[in-house]
Order: sequence, then structure tokens, then C-alpha cells
Amino acid sequence: MDSTKILIVDDEPDILEFLKYNLVKEGFDVLAASDGEEAIKIADQEKPQLIVLDIMMPKMDGVEVCRILRSKPEFDKTVIAFLTAREEDYSQIAALDVGGDDYITKPIRPRVFISRIKALLRRSDRYEVESGDKLAIGNMIIDKERVTVQRGDETIDLAKKEFELLILLASKPGKVFSREEIFNKVWGTDVIVGNRTIDVHIRKLREKIGDDYIKTIKGIGYKFEF
Repeated sequence: MDSTKILIVDDEPDILEFLKYNLVKEGFDVLAASDGEEAIKIADQEKPQLIVLDIMMPKMDGVEVCRILRSKPEFDKTVIAFLTAREEDYSQIAALDVGGDDYITKPIRPRVFISRIKALLRRSDRYEVESGDKLAIGNMIIDKERVTVQRGDETIDLAKKEFELLILLASKPGKVFSREEIFNKVWGTDVIVGNRTIDVHIRKLREKIGDDYIKTIKGIGYKFEF
């Protein structure tokens, strides 16, 4: 029996019951909330490992709920996935910008939904910080102090911005980082750079660490997988 605690938040009772039923059937410990304010209260009390948030809700929308939770240190590693309608491109980007790890589009198919939830949980367990200066992901060790990447016996030297970009993406494997979020965190809001800057750095990074790690999410940004 899987003891992982999952909080699902949606203002539509039918969807809430549908998601809860399918997660419980898989052995998860499921909590439910029907609005954003209730979601924050339950999250503070129960500390779920994963939260599924609908974006459009009364009282407080999912984006604001995520923003509030991410401002608290205890939710820094919590996996947060959003439920969005297919046409809500702007909402999807906003959700990722405030710290969402992924989004699941409606209408929801049970098998696909459960598969996505399990994949998100696996990703959250597949990296660890060895110390304050090292991040270990699979067979790759990122050394923040030496600004190098060790993959097996191979040492990979990266330029400063390439390394900062890798650290950002690898800090949350599977999370989709929007282009705006990457710009703000790697280059800063006060720096003006060309639209192709991220693409060029991603290309150079792929040349050095391999093509399999960094995935392009068309129209949104990039994510790190292994």
C-alpha cells in the first residue's frame, strides 16, 4: 500500500470525487479541498507530498495558492501539478512561473492521470543534494563550488551561464521552466538579452552534456529529464 499523501483541489464536486476515487484505488492517501483557502489550511496541517490544483477556483485561484505555498520553506520540495483546460495557454505559463512542476490538461483520462501522478512522484525522488555544494542526479554529479559536471569518469567544464542554467533545470527534474522564469533566474530582470539567448545556451549545454537530458516544451520552455 502506497502511503504517499496527495491533496487534490477542485471546486467541481464531480471532478473531485472522480480524481479521489482513482487515486484511492491506486493506494494513495487522498485529501480533498473545494477551494483555494481550504487547500492552504489542509496543506499546512497535513503536509502532502503532492498537490493537484485546479487553476480556476472561487475565493483564491490555483496560481495564488501555489504562490503562497511556495513562499513557505516546508513546501519547497512539494510536487505541485495544475489542472488546466487545453486552451488555457496563458494560465499554464502563469502556473509554471509561480513554481508549478507540471500541468495536466482536461478532460482527464484515468489511466493518463494516474500515470502522470506516478511519474511526478518518481521524478521528485530521483535526485538528492549530497552537500551544500553538490547535486547528484543519476550518474551525474553537479559540483557548484568547482562549477563542473562529473558524469562517470568524465569531467565536463561549463561556462558560467551554462552552469547556472543547468543548476536551475536540474534542481527540479521533470519541472517545466518557462522561458520567462529562466530569464529572470539566470540572467535577472535588470539584464536585457536577445530572444535567442536561452536557445543558444541550451544548444551549447546539450553539446556538452548530451541531448537526452534537456527537453524542449514547445511554446513554453524547457525541462530536465534523465
